[in-house]
Order: sequence, then C-alpha cells, then structure tokens
Amino acid sequence: MHFAEEPLPPFQHPAYRRNALFFAIPIMLITTGALWLVLTGGALLCRASGNAVGSPTEGSDGIVLAPPDILHSWAAYTPYFSAEPYSPPPSDCKITQVNIIQRHGARFPTSGATMGIVAAVNKLLAATSYADPRMDFLRNYTYSLGVADLVPFGALQSAEAGARTYHRYSKLVSKKNIPFVRSSSGQRVVDSATNWTAGFSLASNHVYNPPLSVILDEDRNDTLDDNMCPNAGDSDTQTEIWTNIFGAPIATRLNAQALGANLTATDISFLMPLCAFDSIVREAPSPFCDLFTPAEFAQYEYYGDLDKYYGTGYGQELGPVQGVGYINELLARLTETPVQDETQTNRTLDADPATFPPDRTIYADFSHDNQMVAIYAAIGLFPQPQPLDPTMPDPERTWVTSRLTPFSGRMVTERLTCKKLHGSAGVKGGKTPASYVRILVNDALQPLEFCGARGDGLCELGAFVTGQAYARNNGEGDFEKCFS
Repeated sequence: MHFAEEPLPPFQHPAYRRNALFFAIPIMLITTGALWLVLTGGALLCRASGNAVGSPTEGSDGIVLAPPDILHSWAAYTPYFSAEPYSPPPSDCKITQVNIIQRHGARFPTSGATMGIVAAVNKLLAATSYADPRMDFLRNYTYSLGVADLVPFGALQSAEAGARTYHRYSKLVSKKNIPFVRSSSGQRVVDSATNWTAGFSLASNHVYNPPLSVILDEDRNDTLDDNMCPNAGDSDTQTEIWTNIFGAPIATRLNAQALGANLTATDISFLMPLCAFDSIVREAPSPFCDLFTPAEFAQYEYYGDLDKYYGTGYGQELGPVQGVGYINELLARLTETPVQDETQTNRTLDADPATFPPDRTIYADFSHDNQMVAIYAAIGLFPQPQPLDPTMPDPERTWVTSRLTPFSGRMVTERLTCKKLHGSAGVKGGKTPASYVRILVNDALQPLEFCGARGDGLCELGAFVTGQAYARNNGEGDFEKCFS
C-alpha cells in the first residue's frame, strides 16, 4: 500500500472556503468564560481569559501573521509549519501503525511570561516621547491579552492537524479501529485534543468520531508532561548570558527612540515574543513586530533554542530522562507488547486495555513543548556535535526550536511493512524483517542513524527498539537522580 501525499484538508480547500462551512457561528469579542467555535456536528474550543478577536475562516494558510523573514524566528511561539514536505514511504512499503505526539495549539502567554511582558510594555508606555513613528501606536495602546489559554487560531491549528491525519492515514481507519486519543490534563492541551478529534471527524464527514479517551493528571504520573523530576535544572544561566549579548544593543536602540523607557536586555526578551502573541491573537501582523529587525528575530530564535536545549534537552543532565516513559509506551505500541517502564508511566492505566489498547492503528497524544523536547533528546533526535554555545549561535545547528516544537508541532512515528530490504537490513541481507520504523518531526523525515536508517529514513523495528536502550533501562539511573 503506497500512501501518496494527501489532498488538502477541508479547511484549506477552495470549495470549503466558498461554502464557509467551518464556523457555523462567528467568534465574538469576549473577556471571560468559554468561547465555542461550532463546527458542523462538532465544536472547536478555546477558553479565552482575555480579549480574543477575529475568526480564521479560511484555514491557517490564509492568515498572514508576519513577513516570512520573521515568522519562523519566533522559537516556541512559531505557528506550525511543515519543516519539509511530507515524504511518502517507499512504494514497496505500507504503513501499519501511526503514533502522534503533538503540542497544544497557539495560546496566550503563560502567567510568568505575562508578568515580564507587562513590565516591559509599561516601560515603553511610560516614555516621555517617541522619536520613531513606528512607536506611535503606543500612544493609545492597552495590553489586553489573556493568560495561558488557547486562542482561536490555536484551536484551528489542532483541527487542521486532525483533518490532515485523516487524509494522510485514512486507509488505517475503520469503524472498529478509530484513533485512540490521550491528553495531558492542562486545559489548553485537553482543548487541543478535542479540537483535533473534531477536525478528524469533520474530514471523514463524521463517519469516524474518535473520543478523547484518557486525560493524564499532571499532578500524578504523566508521560505527556515534564512534571516528575523535581531535581532537574533549568536554562536560566545560558539564556541570561545570551540575553545580555543580543538584548543590550536592542535596548539601547529602543531607549533612544522611546525617551525615558529605560528598557533592559531582559525586557527585550519579553517584548520580542509579544510580536508573536499579539499577531496570533489579531490574526494579522502586530505593530510590535516593526520594532525589531529580521536579524534581531534570528537572535531571539537562538534564545529559544538555548532555552529548550538546556531546559529539557541534551544540555540538561536530567532533561532527556523526562521523555523515557513516553518512549517505553511507544515501544509497547510498536511491538504490541505490555509496557515495560519504571519511570513516569501510570502503571494502572497502561496495564488496562481500555485505557492503553495494544491493537489500534492510530494513536494521538497531546502534550507540551518541554516534554516533547525531552522525548526528542531521549530518542536521540537532533543530536549536536557539541553543546550549544550561549555566547554565539552555530549557523549549522539543527537544534532550532521553531522546527522542533512550534505551536501544534508534532512527532509522528510510523510503523511499516516492506517487501524489500531497507536500511541496515539491506546491508546484512537475509530474510525481510516484519516491520520498520520511521519518524517525522513536523513532516521532516529524521535520519535515525542510530538504528541503521538510510536515505529513506527506515530502520528495522528490532534495531529501533535496541537503539532505545536508554529508555528501556529506565534512564540508566537518571530517573533516580530526579529525587535524590
């Protein structure tokens, strides 16, 4: 079975746009409560805790948020994009199972980020005069973004992802075998999961309606959140070094244009992402974006790269271990065997076929960016020849946060059977293996060199399992360090 590239999801198809079926009622300006975006036979949910305006009625591809030279430099606040065109598997292979782990859709700033943003904005508003006309909007500006919840654009992202999954993998679905969906318990993650199921359902003309079956409590064992390693460090040291290097000149420039603002380098690290948040809420370019150059946004991207690399990635001693539980669940699904794990898994749920079924063809899990970074590092994705330097970006690095964990970013692990030998099996010869594995991150095919993959990204399932020794050995002692 050869999976050709899928057709456009209904949200992006011209006929769909003409018929305007996606939103049955327009979004209204709200300040509290829940905002429901009603689909035909379903609903998109985003709980707006602040002003949310606009309705993305033409799909996210029809919304211009920023010039191309800055849109993909928003680090973790970059909207989802395909890092590479999806590459169908070799023609002799057929996909037999799909495992998706996906970040929640675009949201408002978290409470911690909000404090920093508001403090920096207040400094700008306190300026006695503005020498640059690009700052004129500040004369009548009031900060009104909500906190942490999904925004309408983020709800749409997840629905589009569900539709994309249906169109790409519809041959794996039947009424007796619909996607099994789990979510971490954070509200924006739960809402993203249900929006994904709504998009999947709509794309199938409501023939297949997968429910959200399991919500993992973030206060308990949870493989979809980085909540179980109290001794883990953070990235503050590295990000502070880089902030002082790239942020100080920007602060000096803006202070000369906004007299009396007295911005610091730290303020810059909060003002620059406001360009992203405000644009996503407006669904149009924010005037804050005009305060910075494309080169400065590239420097901000590196700030985000350092944050993730030293937060839960390779640069954090106890970062990768936080992804071990999910990997052991993934291995169990790929091999259709019981979960073997002594780290973050919920043993009760994973031992019950009702809450961890062994025989589905599509699994979809919804998570946070920090947890997905830990999973990437634990698997062995995006290795760097040397640790990221907090004083100078490496232009050749592959650790770029906007390509790893954008809003609605996703890792897809496909299990396949093939008629021919691939990867290391082609070198060794012999009997064709029963199964292969390949991984795509935001559609970019991963090399998987650690298990003998070649250009097609395929490695034997057995070799992939062997290559996950760190996870199979429960973090090789690192998990115990989380508590000792």
